[in-house]
Amino acid sequence: MTLRAFSLAFGVISYCCFIGFSFPVQADSTWGELRGLVFGDREIRPAPDALVLTAPARPDNQSAVPVRLEARISDGRAIRAVTFVVDENPSPVAAVFEIAGARRQLDLATRLRLNAATEVRAVVELDDGALLMASRFVKFAGGQAACAAPPAGDPAEIAATMGQMRLDREATAAGLSLARPKATLTVRHPNHTGMVLDQVTLLYVPLRIVSDIEVHQGGEKVFSMTGSITLSQDPQIGFDYVPNGADTMTVTVTDTDGARWERSFQIGSGS
Repeated sequence: MTLRAFSLAFGVISYCCFIGFSFPVQADSTWGELRGLVFGDREIRPAPDALVLTAPARPDNQSAVPVRLEARISDGRAIRAVTFVVDENPSPVAAVFEIAGARRQLDLATRLRLNAATEVRAVVELDDGALLMASRFVKFAGGQAACAAPPAGDPAEIAATMGQMRLDREATAAGLSLARPKATLTVRHPNHTGMVLDQVTLLYVPLRIVSDIEVHQGGEKVFSMTGSITLSQDPQIGFDYVPNGADTMTVTVTDTDGARWERSFQIGSGS
């Protein structure tokens, strides 16, 4: 099973265990168990000189905590994949990104749901199979656990706008193109975790999440992502990319109900 497939399968299994068999987890043992489940017996090395992971120490909104990874690999190896892990979430494998284009530098961001105070990790796989890691501890501000919190907004509007996308590109000084321009993709989707109790029916709202996103610049893949219930409502991905002369960026989104949306954005051939 690939890491992308494992991410979604592990998320669904974790969700089922959370609903059916709630049990305490010892914080000091969580990562030791997780790393074996997700990465087997492969060595994972901290890499403070190559990876910087940022996240707020005490976020204002547990349902959409911004995390950002900046990676710079200087020894000639390239980045193959990035896995975001939230130790104390019911679905700890938050998202797996497969990176195309033999990238040695990368700027990647997203928003995550956090259920408790937890270590948040970014594990980077290089093209020779080596695993590097950066981590940051994020405190819990209190209140309802994010995975059991209902989506914000009017349910009718949420349903009507599901699948709509926006791509915001970073403005550049004096109109000059950046060597690595940046963009932020936002997808309208409730990302139902399956843990929210409908106050009218007293039934759990069924699981329905964004399972896959693919981004292409012209005919070349930029990245693909496998998601989980740990991604926030209206999933958002910030990323940089290397211009290849194409003037369009095409995004394809699939969710666990089998819905599929695609949209192409004009980006200009020099950006």
